[in-house]
Amino acid sequence: MAATIELKYYNSFWLKKIKSITDVVDSAQATFVSQSGSTINISPGLGEFNMNVGQKVVIEYGASERYVGYIVKRNNDNQFVVDPEPSPTITLPVSSFTVGPIQDFTNIPKAYTKSAAVVNKDWYIEEARIRGGYNNTTVDFGVKAYAVEEVKEAEIRQSSLIYSGIYNSRTGVNNTNQFSIADSITRSTDPRYGSIQKLYAEDSNLIIFQETKVSRALIDKDAIYTQEGQALQAASNVVIGNIQPYAGEYGIAKNPESFAVYGYRKYFTDASRGAVLRLSMDGITEISNNGMYDFFRDTFGGLQGGKAIGGYDIYNNSYVLSLCSAGTLDDVTVTFDEAVRGWTSILSYLPKQMFSIQNSFFSTKSGSIYKHYTEIDSTGNNVNRSNFYGVQYDSTVTSILNLQPSASKSFKTINYEGGKNWSMTSFETDEDQANPINVFSIPTTLLDMQNSLLKNEFKRKEDKYFANLINISPVNQGEILFGKSISGIKGFYATVKMTATNTHASGSNELFALSSNFSESSY
Repeated sequence: MAATIELKYYNSFWLKKIKSITDVVDSAQATFVSQSGSTINISPGLGEFNMNVGQKVVIEYGASERYVGYIVKRNNDNQFVVDPEPSPTITLPVSSFTVGPIQDFTNIPKAYTKSAAVVNKDWYIEEARIRGGYNNTTVDFGVKAYAVEEVKEAEIRQSSLIYSGIYNSRTGVNNTNQFSIADSITRSTDPRYGSIQKLYAEDSNLIIFQETKVSRALIDKDAIYTQEGQALQAASNVVIGNIQPYAGEYGIAKNPESFAVYGYRKYFTDASRGAVLRLSMDGITEISNNGMYDFFRDTFGGLQGGKAIGGYDIYNNSYVLSLCSAGTLDDVTVTFDEAVRGWTSILSYLPKQMFSIQNSFFSTKSGSIYKHYTEIDSTGNNVNRSNFYGVQYDSTVTSILNLQPSASKSFKTINYEGGKNWSMTSFETDEDQANPINVFSIPTTLLDMQNSLLKNEFKRKEDKYFANLINISPVNQGEILFGKSISGIKGFYATVKMTATNTHASGSNELFALSSNFSESSY
């Protein structure tokens, strides 16, 4: 049955009068009356002023019994109906009776009896406008209006938009609380593409991100199509005009937190398709295909309802994406650099939020804000590089050496160009592995110079660092010479991991190039 609501005048709205917004703690001074069923009685005073529908109720009774529920109905000042029904029956003595703030609004509009004693204390209607004038002896309510609501319960449309009146900053008129039922104020997207997860206003367009589709809605204009099907934009009195989808079956899934924007470039993820996307003037581009297709396919597959937190690093001109898995995969943060159109780094920090302000990049963690790329903290002390949220990390670079893929090689040396603080953590092929190589050290005495010849560390020559590779592979059956007597590290390709310790005193740790001298074993 339709509900008919009588409005005194236009632009009226309902307000709920609730006295129990603040917490009520330790109400042991009130006498609690034990009973069975879903109705609880309390002594006069507490309920009349401090309890109402929607509040969380916690009752501790007996030796170690505990009841937690919500008030769903108020019969009178001292009698309330709770859900779920206490089982077993609450028995005396009650050691603790606590009423918290309103947390459940489901039953507030329908939980009250017809008793005037209850209704008058909990509901009232406040009008938005009355008709009157300066020094008038009377005021009136103006024209009465009647509205018929076909569905009295709230209707949730996950794929639709609704707009209110406007706010005029020049005149101060604020109509954002008005939703006129006489006007067509809704616009629906295709429900096949899931719920609307994100809205972004750009110029005179509204970009709509659904779970499996991205669309653009025209603002204050509409599209007129020619006989050839070409869309032409024309001014219109509609607020939200025609909705035009972007090409490609991509959406934002259920990760609106992955959205980041810089200029006309919008970045977001589609976990259901294992893709990281960029929306710009040329449409939607799948940037995860730039050398990271397998990585994101596997990572998003194990995300399992986790978070994909995105932010734009204006300092390095890159998109930063932190994947916090709810499954078994390790959490990871990666960066996409627009200058090289590729994924450049795997970062050690896992933020809760990221943003850029005035050419600086910030992130949040555990309720605190951190500024990145700074060498001096707020107290004037030096800050070590790669120190995130109070934890010090080393910098690592992993490279693949595979100049001639079809040739079996014998790697003899390792060389790099860059800072002096790099060490080789590992050097592995499909067959062998080399002994780690320590960081370069400057000899200060003659004895140090003699000992450095025998140390397994990098040597410097002409601002380039090099070292011999020492084989430490286990002995295989049939080998005559092994260990240090084996010449080189044999294999088709080699995986090299370089590590640098980051301290303020060490300075910058650039790594420009990495190479190896090798000979062909077979071709």
